[in-house]
Amino acid sequence: MTATAALQFAYTVVFVPDVEEAVAFYRRAFGLSARMVTKAFAQLDTGSVSLAFGAEFNERRELPDGFAFHENRPALPAAGVQISFAAEDVEQAFARAVAAGCTPVVTPARQPWGQTVSRVRDLNGVLVSIVSPFRPEA
Repeated sequence: MTATAALQFAYTVVFVPDVEEAVAFYRRAFGLSARMVTKAFAQLDTGSVSLAFGAEFNERRELPDGFAFHENRPALPAAGVQISFAAEDVEQAFARAVAAGCTPVVTPARQPWGQTVSRVRDLNGVLVSIVSPFRPEA
């Protein structure tokens, strides 16, 4: 029996109603740049792993008939997943996101394990955390 190569996490895709609008919003709110943008798909430059947006219309076309997914919308409960960004200055990053139109959920607060953690919802209702880098105590 041969060993199988370990998988590497490549990117997360968030289905959105308007890919270009989501990219523009993430530029304003989080200072991210795009690797590539089309009407159906985009990848943002977020370091070693990308954040991508896929157009809902395209995903519906590509998925099998009868398959449904929970749409991200501000008026609906957040999906059971969040996007997380690390920032040295969480308070400043949180303020920028809120000023750009994110809805505040949890204001920045230092946690018992040492990280500062905050949460917002983006223009589509996606839950986004802004945290300080995790630095385990030596």
